[in-house]
This record gives sequence, C-alpha cells and structure tokens, in this order.
Amino acid sequence: MYAITIPEPGGPEALVWAEVPDPVPGEGEVLIEVVASAVNRADLLQRQGLYAPPPGSSPYPGLECSGRIAALGPGVSGWAVGDEVCALLAGGGYAEKVAVPAGQLLPVPEGVELRRAAALPEVTCTVWSNVFMVAHLRPDETLLVHGGSSGIGTMAIQLAKAVGARVAVTAGSKEKLDYCAGLGADVLINYREQDFVEEVRQATAGAGADVILDNMGAKYLDRNVQALALNGRLAIIGMQGGVQGELNISALLRKQAAITATSLRARPLGEKATIVAAVREHIWPLIASGGVRPVVDRELPMSEAGTAHQLLDESGHIGKVLLVAP
Repeated sequence: MYAITIPEPGGPEALVWAEVPDPVPGEGEVLIEVVASAVNRADLLQRQGLYAPPPGSSPYPGLECSGRIAALGPGVSGWAVGDEVCALLAGGGYAEKVAVPAGQLLPVPEGVELRRAAALPEVTCTVWSNVFMVAHLRPDETLLVHGGSSGIGTMAIQLAKAVGARVAVTAGSKEKLDYCAGLGADVLINYREQDFVEEVRQATAGAGADVILDNMGAKYLDRNVQALALNGRLAIIGMQGGVQGELNISALLRKQAAITATSLRARPLGEKATIVAAVREHIWPLIASGGVRPVVDRELPMSEAGTAHQLLDESGHIGKVLLVAP
C-alpha cells in the first residue's frame, strides 16, 4: 500500500507519499481500507518531530479515518467485512489501509457521506470527553471556545447548543466569526481586536465562563483563569501558545476553579473505547437527526497532504480539511 511518510521532520514538504508494507490486524483489531482521513494539529507537530506516535502504533500521521472493513483480526465480533465505518486512531490514517482496535470503531452516522465521516471521530471524542465527561457542561451554562472556527471549535459550538448552553467563541476574522454565528455561537470575539476576558464578563453580567475549552495553553493560562466563573472549569487540549505559563493560584482558589489537561491520543485503549461508546450513544443520534453535522472546508488527494498541512499552518481553513485516498 501507499502512505504518507516522514523521512525527516520539517515543513509541509517533509510529507512523502511512498510505498510501505500493508498493516496486519492483531488481536481485537480490524483492517480498514481507508476512503478518507482528516488533518489535525497533532499531525503538524508529528511532521515537525515534536509529537511521536505512542509505542506500538503506526508511524504514519492521521488520527482519524473513514472507510470499509477489509478484514477482522482474532477475537473481533459485532463487525463484518464490508461495513462502512469511521475510526479514532493513534496514527496511520494518512494511508490506504490502517489497523485499528475494534473499540475505536464507529458506524458511519445516518445522513453522512462516507468520506465526510472522516471529519468526525477526533473532534467528537475530544469535545465529548473534555467538555461533557470531564468539565460537565450543563444547560444554561456558558462555554467559551478558543478557536471557534476550527474542527474542534465547530463541533463544540454545535454540541453545547444542543444541550442548551450558551456559547462564546474566539476567532481571528469576521468571516470565521460569522461562520461560528451560523452554527449557533452567541458571543463572537475577535481575539486580534478584543480582550476575551472583558467580552466574556460583559456578556455574562460579570459572572464569567463556566467552562473554557482551550487550544492555546501557556499564552492564555492567566487570562483563562480570569475569565472563569465561580466553580469554573478550564479544559486545556492544546499548546499552540506555548507549554510553560505562570498560574495565579490565589485567583484559582478564589474562584474554586478546576484545570484539566488531556491528550486523547495517548490514553489507554479502554479509556478510548469508553469515550467512543459515549460518542456513539450521545452524539450519533444528534447527527442522524440533522442537529449536528461535520464541518469540512475542503477535500484534497491524500498524496497532497503537504498542501493540507500548509493550510493549517496558516490557519487558512474553517472546520476540517480531508485527505481522500486514491
């Protein structure tokens, strides 16, 4: 088969479409013939040599895919060859085939085209696990989403609105903020021109955000704490703004707030399977009813993964960028 390889870390040009050995499904795994994968920020870090795959996983980038089951490994039940699925991966989505634990499989939701289903596993699992399973967002609470026009952001907006929460978002342009508004975002903040702490305070009559979903890390740490409400919860899922920040413990104590930081990729298989099962139970019906949908900016041939990475490097997209296998 062919896959996107990274012979040497570097820029988008470091991604090479090359012939590699076919994967073989092990105990409890299935082999998927990949139709499409989606690009995530973690893939960019892996390309740069900053985010190695977990031990034993595929060396190729790609944290999610859609396709058809080509073979079942020993001990797999409940799935059949030919089933159309999408999957959460530890790596290997940028390829014609990938082996994945059966617990990380999801059926393609009703009403979603097979290729576009590749845009769902990573964002739904990330948002559900952080915003709902860990931060426990409730109806009538306020969620602040940094990077509202990203793949994660567009899904977070839709899911928060589906449970009756109020949503504030940050983004860097009117076009992106307008798109977020179309998904239901209530408070629109241009981070280039506005102070999100002050905007959230004004929008909540001084209370602050009950939950913040943050992709920036160190750069926003202090201001995120300032923006939290009493008993607020800050969920950090990225480090685009750096890895070391200063935390005002006194401010955190005054707000009786909590900070969590998670990485989906490195979680044990059992935890991933639990998250995937929860996504299937809670989110798949919302997608089937049309209340929630994948947001796809564009589709590119998988061999042009470098172009897709350049788009993300420049933040020149809204939602997800898909890579379509030959």
